[in-house]
Amino acid sequence: QPYGRGCTAPLGSVILPSSITKGLSPEEQRQANRVQFTFYKKSMLFQDPTLNSEMLVSPVLGSSVANLSITNLKEKIQFTIRNTNYSGSCVFWDFTENGGAGAWNNWGCHVVSFTAEDTTCSCSHLTSFAVLLDFSREDQLDQKQAQILTFITYIGCGVSAVFLSITILTYLSFEKLLQDIPAKILVQLCISLLGLNLVFLMNGWLALYKVDGLCISTAFFLHYFLLTSFTWAGLEALHMYLSIVRVFTAHLSNYMMKFSIMGWGIPLIVPVIIIAVDKNNYGLVSYGNYSDGTTDDFCWLRDDIAFYVGVVAYFLLMFTLCLVIFIVVLVQLARIKRQNPQNQSPNQGVLTDLRRISGLIILLGLTWGFALFAWGPLYLPFVYLFCIFNSLQGFFIFVFHCAVRENVQRQWRTHLCCGRLRLPENSEWSRTATYNKNTTSFTMMSSSTAHLACSSSSVISETNSSGKTLKTHRF
Repeated sequence: QPYGRGCTAPLGSVILPSSITKGLSPEEQRQANRVQFTFYKKSMLFQDPTLNSEMLVSPVLGSSVANLSITNLKEKIQFTIRNTNYSGSCVFWDFTENGGAGAWNNWGCHVVSFTAEDTTCSCSHLTSFAVLLDFSREDQLDQKQAQILTFITYIGCGVSAVFLSITILTYLSFEKLLQDIPAKILVQLCISLLGLNLVFLMNGWLALYKVDGLCISTAFFLHYFLLTSFTWAGLEALHMYLSIVRVFTAHLSNYMMKFSIMGWGIPLIVPVIIIAVDKNNYGLVSYGNYSDGTTDDFCWLRDDIAFYVGVVAYFLLMFTLCLVIFIVVLVQLARIKRQNPQNQSPNQGVLTDLRRISGLIILLGLTWGFALFAWGPLYLPFVYLFCIFNSLQGFFIFVFHCAVRENVQRQWRTHLCCGRLRLPENSEWSRTATYNKNTTSFTMMSSSTAHLACSSSSVISETNSSGKTLKTHRF
């Protein structure tokens, strides 16, 4: 701590963490018995041509441990510098900028506290959505790409949280929208995704406190909501299969209750087992390898085996289930359309099919599949696709299941316009709602296989066009 003549306070101080030598080789640890501090009262050696109206208003403080390059520290280095004027931001000298000439960089650094005399700085980073399914578990992103992905992730998660909330409130507020099984499954999926987005948004902030119990709890709930999102996507696929292919769904007793137990109960088993084996499987994980020596602190799965079994294997199981059922459903829809082509006009049929297929892809969480291709030279583009589509998944759900749904639009107009645009009694939605209210079951009977197929086609077509589910039996 150098002192100036006549000064009663130090011009600067550095606090090095006790873990600074962890991760060094035995030879490097023998060299690490010498720590050097350098204090530059003038900044003549640190000229940055990229500075415009900004100027350096404090001395330059540096430290080194036996001239070794030490990065990925779990505990941050904290430094305090005496101001010669007001300090607007904290920066570090990045030797990789300007073709190796160096430049000042404020990435990841922020002001902890400042007074008229002193400024205390600390450096930390946020984390992108890609860490949730980073199969390699290695740092492959440079500082610039990590910053861009962080902005995409946090903006996307914030937008998704808003639209997921709107979707949930819409379906819970309008009773007519929540009468069929797909709508109830959709609400459960939205609740799961909303929990995932909120926990993820708070994760980086909670990780700064470095409290073991808090970080373990955060990682536990993040893992749980991630698995529930996978599970409800799989259950949506299962329901599609039962209703379209098997034509036998909602008449089962306690159908939605069984789905709820599976959707919220099965995912809970995995994190409970992981934390029961060793609670330290969850905790603070460091990502990134930046030129200022800092890393991304994130509360997540620390053990690789727990990650691959509890996340990757679970994801691959649900992804395979969704993909197989998606293909089977497409084949069934194509077969039904060939058997009953006069049921709807070609243009409207194509538009309905595309809308239904696109909504099904997003709703079943197939966008998570981008993580499967994030390897080698394709790592960066697929990580971008993964972060963009998954962080905006809630927005896509709102578009396909609220904004473009005619029955949802009618409910909005009816209630928000004080009844001026109420549904006409002879409208398709009104007829369907009345029919479902007064009908307890719908039985299809046929003396031939062709007649059974034709009857099934009519039921499915009416279900898709009205947005309602008819209770059916097969004999």
